[in-house]
Amino acid sequence: MSTTTPAPAPGSHYADPGPLGLAAFALTTFILSCANTGHLKTEAVVFGLALFYGGIAQVLAGMWEFAKGNTFGATAFTSYGAFWLSFWYLTNHTELAGPGNSVDHAIGMWLLAWMIFTAYMFIASLRTNGALVSVFAVLTVTFLFLALGDLGGKESLTHVGGWLGIVTAVLAWYTSFAGVTKSTFGRDVLPTVPLN
Repeated sequence: MSTTTPAPAPGSHYADPGPLGLAAFALTTFILSCANTGHLKTEAVVFGLALFYGGIAQVLAGMWEFAKGNTFGATAFTSYGAFWLSFWYLTNHTELAGPGNSVDHAIGMWLLAWMIFTAYMFIASLRTNGALVSVFAVLTVTFLFLALGDLGGKESLTHVGGWLGIVTAVLAWYTSFAGVTKSTFGRDVLPTVPLN
C-alpha cells in the first residue's frame, strides 16, 4: 500500500498579501481623506503615495492574491490599486479644466462608478470576515458622499466623505494589523470575526 502526500494548494507557499494591500490602501486613503476634510491644504502629498504605495503595491498584492487563488482579494487589491494609479494619472497628466461644473461632474461620475464597484464588493465581502465587511461598508458610503459632493458642488458633502474616508483607513489599518500579527504571533491577536 503506497501513501502519497497531497499536492499543496496553489500559491500556498506565498505569504498572505492581504495585510500589504490593506496597509497600502489605508495609508493612501488616510492622506487623501485628510485633504478632503479640509485639514490638509494640498493634495500634492498624496500623489507619490497614490503611484507607489496605493497604486503599485496594491496591484502587486492583487497579483499575489491571484497566485494564491483568492478571487476576492485579487479583484479588490488590483482594482483599488488601479484606482490610485488612475487618480495619480488624472491629477498629474490631464487638464482638469472645463466650462462650468463639467470637471466636477465628470469626477463625480468617476467616484459614483467606484461606489458601484465597492457596493458589489461589499456584498461579496459578506462571506469573508466582519473586519473586511466594515471596510467595504464604510468605503461604499465614503464614495457616495464624495460623488455627491462633486456632482452637486457641495463642499460640505466632500468634507463628510473625507471624514468617512478616515474611518475607512482606520478600519483597513486594523484589518491589516490583524493579519500581520496573526503571521508574527502564529495565532489570532485581534478579532476579525470570520463569517464563512
